[in-house]
Amino acid sequence: MEKSKKGLYALFLKRLLDIAASLIVLILFSWLYAIVAILVRIKLGSPVLFKQERPGKIDKKTGKERIFCLYKFRTMTDERDENGELLPDNVRLTPFGLWLRRTSIDEIPEIFNILKGDMSLIGPRPLLVKYLDRYNEEQHHRHDVRPGLTGYAQAHGRNSVPWEDKFAMDVWYTKNVTFITDVKIALDTIKIVLTHEGISSETSVTMEEFMGTPEGVKTRWKSPDITD
Repeated sequence: MEKSKKGLYALFLKRLLDIAASLIVLILFSWLYAIVAILVRIKLGSPVLFKQERPGKIDKKTGKERIFCLYKFRTMTDERDENGELLPDNVRLTPFGLWLRRTSIDEIPEIFNILKGDMSLIGPRPLLVKYLDRYNEEQHHRHDVRPGLTGYAQAHGRNSVPWEDKFAMDVWYTKNVTFITDVKIALDTIKIVLTHEGISSETSVTMEEFMGTPEGVKTRWKSPDITD
């Protein structure tokens, strides 16, 4: 896949905007962080934060994705069966946890990841490390940019679209990083959060596991005109 040339916004201004916006959010909504943390501790237990390694932007020196620790508010309990194994997600996901996901409030600790430089406000969502070996060559290009708090795929179907379409959206974004594109994604994300669309796939409370793209399977998604 031919990479696009990045403009001034993608190279410099986007990171400055990430830092400024993250600091403003932390200052204005520190009270919300405190309230949610207390409620999570009471309703779901400790630890309050869910931490997990995720792949980030490809390091130009190594050619590999940088691995970082993602922060989120936990949305599930630690309920286990008689063998000590965690119960299925749909059992451990409480109404309160589901509300956190529907409102995307569980994602707000990722602001710290943005400040650290692990993530951006807008970009492909960071997936699981174990998926890296399952990507085809084109899908790896979703890591040409920093992962985002939200992205084009999240604003256009979230977990309700097939993996192949989601990856196609992510790769398209890496070639079309502009201020206007990011603003449109941010506005579309607000709309989809308010309507609670795409929280679950047809077979999972979140999204079914990505097992790789079978040979011959192509995306049905059509890339938009950048001015749309």
